[in-house]
Amino acid sequence: MAPTENQHALRIIYAGTPEFAVPALQQLQAGEHQVVAVLTQPDRPAGRGRQMQTSPVKQAAAASAIPVWQPASLRQSEIQAELAALAPDLMIVTAYGLLLPEQVLSLPRYGCWNIHASLLPRWRGAAPIQRAIEAGDETTGITIMQMDKGLDTGDMLLQAAQPIMATDTSATLHDKLAQLGALALQQCLTALVEGRPMPATAQDHEQATYAHRLSKQEAEIDWRQPAELIARRVRAFDPWPVAWADLLGKRTRIWQASVVADNAVPTGAGHTPGELSEHAQQLLVACGRDYLGIEKLQPAGSRIIAAIDWLNAHRRQLPG
Repeated sequence: MAPTENQHALRIIYAGTPEFAVPALQQLQAGEHQVVAVLTQPDRPAGRGRQMQTSPVKQAAAASAIPVWQPASLRQSEIQAELAALAPDLMIVTAYGLLLPEQVLSLPRYGCWNIHASLLPRWRGAAPIQRAIEAGDETTGITIMQMDKGLDTGDMLLQAAQPIMATDTSATLHDKLAQLGALALQQCLTALVEGRPMPATAQDHEQATYAHRLSKQEAEIDWRQPAELIARRVRAFDPWPVAWADLLGKRTRIWQASVVADNAVPTGAGHTPGELSEHAQQLLVACGRDYLGIEKLQPAGSRIIAAIDWLNAHRRQLPG
């Protein structure tokens, strides 16, 4: 196999699937290293029409004429032999979605790195961005990790922190962390080729928390919970699965909301969890503690609208 022109260039296999994995791939494409193959999930039907859709990573790789592989599993010896034939120096994994068996983890000269969207060991697992917002964390970040056979248990090479703003949704935080991940990866690669690789630091496994995958069922709002938790879930579940509740008997998605303290609302407003009221031209819903002030919502079969427009159309139906 012919050597690359740049003696510091690494032969890299990149494995990723969703939009989160695209910025790091694009940074690799623009740099000195050679992406010899991209692994991504097989095309799958999606949307109402169930049309076959390619992953964002596949689209980005195809735009740069990088070979794309879409195996359903990496456990077959044939796939492992084909990967070995690429003679990779490093494999970089970002939200790929398939487990890497030990045979694959040990293939590249420098092993496999993972770009993970949390400050490990906090929020291992599938939904670290959403769970950090839901839990009320003030800071999250990116961890570049040396992969092992466990689930996000490998030694840490680099961490970069990202504040979580009070207005951040999973969508906005996703984009910030995707860019931060690309920058953190570049730092690790530069250190490696310059002969000063990042020291590997073991995780404190006793401090680990697990970010369970999101489900549609948990998006239904339970008004008995504190408004603060509900407001965080509204932000955490944007853009999916989107928090929702029945408002005046109609399923309604809640896209933007904030906490309104009990002492900021006149005592005449009801406080049975789930009860609707209006104060200062704001739609309020009583919660287990405080009120949720709804700012943007989406009635079933309609578009997203300002809550004040919904109020103007339904004010006479509110209690009292």
